[in-house]
Amino acid sequence: MSWRGIAGTPWLGLWPSGGRFGHDGAVTTATTGVLRVLSSRDLVQAQRVIEVDPVAHCFVSSRVRISHLDSWRMGGEMWGWSEDGVLTSLLYLGANLVPVQTTPEARRAFAERCRRMGRRCSSIVGPDDEVLDLWSMLADAWGPAREIRGNQPLLRIDEDPVVAGDPAVRQVRTSEIDLLMPACVAMFTEEVGVSPLAGGAAEAYRARVAELVRHGRAYARIDDGRVVFKAEIGAVSDGVCQVQGVWVAPEYRGLGLAAPGMSTVVQLARRDHARVVSLYVNDFNTVARRVYERVGFVDAGAFATVLF
Repeated sequence: MSWRGIAGTPWLGLWPSGGRFGHDGAVTTATTGVLRVLSSRDLVQAQRVIEVDPVAHCFVSSRVRISHLDSWRMGGEMWGWSEDGVLTSLLYLGANLVPVQTTPEARRAFAERCRRMGRRCSSIVGPDDEVLDLWSMLADAWGPAREIRGNQPLLRIDEDPVVAGDPAVRQVRTSEIDLLMPACVAMFTEEVGVSPLAGGAAEAYRARVAELVRHGRAYARIDDGRVVFKAEIGAVSDGVCQVQGVWVAPEYRGLGLAAPGMSTVVQLARRDHARVVSLYVNDFNTVARRVYERVGFVDAGAFATVLF
């Protein structure tokens, strides 16, 4: 989704705290804060904000890494909040809305501008306190949410797993994309509650899966032509990567495939992509949390997700 039209809109009007929208789209408050759409000239400052917590901000870092804050290449816009001329907070606006190191005042400014625009994302996701505070200011304008997951432990591992790996888990080949697709669709539907193919999105979703496979970021155990375990590396930044889409075929659950499979994924990810591997998991998924603990993941914070 491109947000270029928003960046160029001459926003004028009073800010609730006494601020004003400028002709360049920036917002200046009655204090010292300024909200504006970032561009490549802000790259170094934005990276400094992200580097405060590289594990929590791996996804946004990955988008910045490949785009250098170019909205078209990033698949969204990056808003920045500056205080006394220093960039302190970011908000990524794409298919997801993702806060990065947002201060309370930045969140108020971001929320007000989001309210004026209307909702264009499918979820809000990120550090739990930031996401839930943003949502408290957006709920009456954007609600109702389809689901709110307020506690999703963020985990990391930066050493070899403590569980032996499954030698049958390997990178998925490009010739196996059609084998992988049903497993990806099943996992997404289970996790999110809607099919990723709904609303005419089948082609785009398949392209995303194919992209992960081409970049060596999709791993699976394939037995007799069927995926029985899989996981992907959804984001890669400098030094950190994030696992997504961990899934075991229903009839193979309880057979001990998950921990060895994840162990191999961690080993290969640390070899091929980044030395620190992270993921976040629903707090109610106690089975998955036990698997990750067995593999050697440790707590690194907490996320929250608001799904629409």
